[in-house]
Amino acid sequence: MEIQRFNKTLKGTVVIGDLFLLDVIFLLCFYFANNNAITIGSSDFLLRQIILQDLCYLVCNAYSGVILYHRLLKPDQIAIKVLRNVVLYSLLSLSIMGFTCTTINFSFQFFILFYSLLAISIFIYRISVRHLLKRYRSRGNNIRPVLLAGSNNNIVELYHSLADDSTSGYRVMGYFEDFPSNNFPDEVKYLGKIDEIIPYLKLKSIHNLYCCLPSSREKEIVPIINYCENHFIRFYSVPNIHNYLKRQMHLEIIGNVPVLSIRNEPLATAENQLLKRLFDIIFSLIFLCTIFPIIYVIIGIAIKRSSPGPIIFKQKRTGQDGKEFMCYKFRSMKINTESDTMQATKDDPRKTRVGDFIRKTNIDEMPQFINVLLGSMSVVGPRPHMLRHTEEYSKLINKFMVRHYVKPGLTGWAQITGFRGETQELWQMEGRVQRDIWYIEHWTFFLDLYIIYKTIVNILHGDKEAY
Repeated sequence: MEIQRFNKTLKGTVVIGDLFLLDVIFLLCFYFANNNAITIGSSDFLLRQIILQDLCYLVCNAYSGVILYHRLLKPDQIAIKVLRNVVLYSLLSLSIMGFTCTTINFSFQFFILFYSLLAISIFIYRISVRHLLKRYRSRGNNIRPVLLAGSNNNIVELYHSLADDSTSGYRVMGYFEDFPSNNFPDEVKYLGKIDEIIPYLKLKSIHNLYCCLPSSREKEIVPIINYCENHFIRFYSVPNIHNYLKRQMHLEIIGNVPVLSIRNEPLATAENQLLKRLFDIIFSLIFLCTIFPIIYVIIGIAIKRSSPGPIIFKQKRTGQDGKEFMCYKFRSMKINTESDTMQATKDDPRKTRVGDFIRKTNIDEMPQFINVLLGSMSVVGPRPHMLRHTEEYSKLINKFMVRHYVKPGLTGWAQITGFRGETQELWQMEGRVQRDIWYIEHWTFFLDLYIIYKTIVNILHGDKEAY
């Protein structure tokens, strides 16, 4: 109960600090936006606006919450939470201000400056509070006593995650097992057999109990769970799958059944798919209706003058879920019989006179915006391979086909991190696959924007691997 009160106090303190930052930044932005002057008439208006902004933020914060008290927390999790908070808050406050016609009193630059400074300031503030909290816990305060039941490799690894970082605020009291185990370090105390857990819990104040006993011992496990549930002790079951899957797992609930999935796929959700698809449609339409016709005429004439054949090169490639699709490119090579089996090399004799230029500048990929508009590709995603390469590499590289869980893209994470162009050796393709899978597991809309930005920068500076 004491820790619960501490967490509530911490959350309240953080929210008050957020509101203080919001009010100060709002006042400063308003002050500078109005030529360093606040009149008597504007002070009443400001007071009403500050109250409105505070209420909007409180509503959004109630949805997103404060997670600084979590024992194991990374800075990127704090950043994501702050960003969600500010985005929700900005949408709500702008909607209300627009409905009441008060947005006319502020410029567009005011809102950009205000929301940007707010997000940065709250992130810095929360990181600072988190740092102070970790120092507080490292001195033996706000501690959660923990018990372990069992001694397999999973729970030993869990012990290290809980105990090795003194700032996490966990204190492992010891473990219960049928007999003392050599798996744990010597400093971990053996407390007794499994049937001695409940008597121990009656005597000691314990917050968490982690159990890795197999389900075949349910007659021993269920009474322990029941006791924990009735005495404010949180019971956690540690599954044994980590013995053969050395990676982070993700819990899902199907009906009433808990299911552990191998990887998190943000693009598996309908809302993320819709967001990505809307961006693809808007981005490709703008490009195809503005710049592309000019590029098509200029590059088309150059291709026709350099060698006989069509302007657009069509090739079947592997798309999402392993489905084949027709991929479009500006033709950069002479007509040849090896186009579907052999990758382009640095001094490839098949390339036309303009081939080197359009490949180096990525102009050859521009017709793939048609694929994006049609839905067979995305602006950002793993690069699609010719069918023969998919067949060959799927046999040589473990998890190669995972990269096809999402739509292929014009550019991708692998391409901006050094794995672009010809793959002469197997490790190069393995590196590309690893980065493609990382992208699938860590997708965000802002990551796509960053990849597009880096792709444009690489094109402008030139890419030695583009040929």
